[in-house]
Amino acid sequence: MLARIKTFIETLSRDEAGVTMLEYTILIGIITAAVIGSVAYAGTWVTGKWTALTAKLT
Repeated sequence: MLARIKTFIETLSRDEAGVTMLEYTILIGIITAAVIGSVAYAGTWVTGKWTALTAKLT
């Protein structure tokens, strides 16, 4: 499996369009990771606020 991935990346690196596609793929991966991290943090923050609110109401 890793050999196929290595061969695929080597093939892309020889072609300029392939290199550009690889760069955009890496960029999209970084942006996706940042969005997932932000959503996870926001979910934790909202849960904390909701818990505090319900504690004050009871």
